[in-house]
Amino acid sequence: MFDSLSEETQLILVVIAIALLFFAVRWNSGRNKKKLYDRDKRDFRKNYYNKKKK
Repeated sequence: MFDSLSEETQLILVVIAIALLFFAVRWNSGRNKKKLYDRDKRDFRKNYYNKKKK
């Protein structure tokens, strides 16, 4: 697939792809952490019953 590109260009593309994946994972884990820490006192039972009422 990348046979037509030089080895340097292939290496640069691989590094860019890994960097993009790294930042995507970091952004997603930060978003998930924010969701978990914003809950009411992080009490599972209280949150479960509040969600069940809705």
